[in-house]
Amino acid sequence: MTHFDHQGLRADIVAGASAPVHNATVPALVARALGQGGAQLTAHGALSVETGAFTGRSPKDKFIVRDGLTENAVWWDNAGGMAPDRFDLLLADVKEHLGHQELFVEDLLAGASARHQYAVTVLTPSAWHALFIRNLLIRPEDGLPIAADARDVTIVHAPLFQADPDRHGTRTETVIALDMSRNIVVIAGTLYAGEIKKAVFSLFNFHAPRAGVLPMHCSANLGPEGEAALFFGLSGTGKTTLSNDSARPLIGDDEHGWDDAGVFNLEGGCYAKTVRLSAEAEPEIYAATQRFGTVLENVVLDKQGVPIFDDISRTENTRAAYPLAALPKVAPGTVGGTPKTVVFLTADAFGVLPPLARLTPEQAVYHFLSGYTAKVAGTERGITEPQATFSACFGAPFMPLHPTVYGAMLAERLRRSGAQAWLLNTGWTGGGYGVGRRIDIASTRRLLTAALDGGLDDVAMRTDPLFGFEVPEAVPGVDPALLDPRQTWSDAEAYERAAARLVGLFRKNFEKFGAGADAGAGPHLAEAAE
Repeated sequence: MTHFDHQGLRADIVAGASAPVHNATVPALVARALGQGGAQLTAHGALSVETGAFTGRSPKDKFIVRDGLTENAVWWDNAGGMAPDRFDLLLADVKEHLGHQELFVEDLLAGASARHQYAVTVLTPSAWHALFIRNLLIRPEDGLPIAADARDVTIVHAPLFQADPDRHGTRTETVIALDMSRNIVVIAGTLYAGEIKKAVFSLFNFHAPRAGVLPMHCSANLGPEGEAALFFGLSGTGKTTLSNDSARPLIGDDEHGWDDAGVFNLEGGCYAKTVRLSAEAEPEIYAATQRFGTVLENVVLDKQGVPIFDDISRTENTRAAYPLAALPKVAPGTVGGTPKTVVFLTADAFGVLPPLARLTPEQAVYHFLSGYTAKVAGTERGITEPQATFSACFGAPFMPLHPTVYGAMLAERLRRSGAQAWLLNTGWTGGGYGVGRRIDIASTRRLLTAALDGGLDDVAMRTDPLFGFEVPEAVPGVDPALLDPRQTWSDAEAYERAAARLVGLFRKNFEKFGAGADAGAGPHLAEAAE
């Protein structure tokens, strides 16, 4: 890879700023964010902000520079391409836009492993965005030394700049453009701060496999012997909730790498969803939302400045960004040993999947590549219809390479580590959404604990006739009927129809990986796909 002068680029951008501020303290960033407008303190001292028209990521406005490095490597079905000259023009125009503005420069790290580290500099005219990314990446004061061979990354953030589709080759006035060869990112036309952190993850996902590292969109915590447990799952499946366990220190809640030495966090903070957050259900996260320096995105406040987490009038994607130090129990160095347990979480709104199933390595790869959950589409006159969602590797928007690249790496990691994989369903039982009920959190935690501590190693298992995985017949403290979805439905024919539909959805989704790609690890009900 050609060496690029990141210091020169950063100096050039900073030279045009009217008042560059380098690595400001949290109080200084909070004060400046309040001064810039569009932010306010909550009653507890957190910084509350709104992100305007964009309350989530804009995946269709994400582009990767198409060059010699990326041309034959990127999964172009999942990413937009941008010509190098268009990127250079975009970068030049954004630099000119930032000239004579107040500019905040944050020098941070990504990657808690010194072997796989990124020296990330973010340049932004927005104080609250600077605070956001300072909360989420690894800060100099965290004590992690910069590795001599750390990979330089520069993120140029211009939320008020409007791209020109004709001039810059973009789809709209919003753009997230990544140059993988030079590790430069340009983000413009959106106030949604999650684009910054996900850009770092996208860069890591591209480069990590070349270094023998499996990049993972998952949470992780630490077992009693220093081993890691991994939790994959899409939004709403309980990934953050279940990985936050008072008995198991948290390694991280979103982005990790798995190499020969074990698991390491890519970040230094958490970006937790706060919709319907409560002190009773998630006390650690709730407490973090009350600390000075935490950034709350799109959370509605009452007249006294108290967050109303049940109010989703702005968006369901309300978020809190805070450093890991805000949590009571964090793994030292945010690293862990080789995993012994890998958990794939799903919230099956069809009411078909069992609450827990043991997977073979082949089945684990199948469910990893499927990345399934089901979201509730809504209710009209009491009629509800779940919607199946499949996101390869449980994070397709951030995976620049083809999913099978990551799937092959997971298969090898499972083989070499001997880690046991499980499918944990936190969705519905006794019927689909609107008929059945959500599996209670107490039962889910008992099932998870049994899987993590080896309590299911010797229990009797039945083979699921649809998916072929093994399901425990009994787990202490859990109603045996809950373990077999068929027994929880009052209408057997309705169950069979729902099961056939779900199997068909799985098979149809997996067709994009090629004929026979499931290697027999997928669902068996072939006629359901017809």
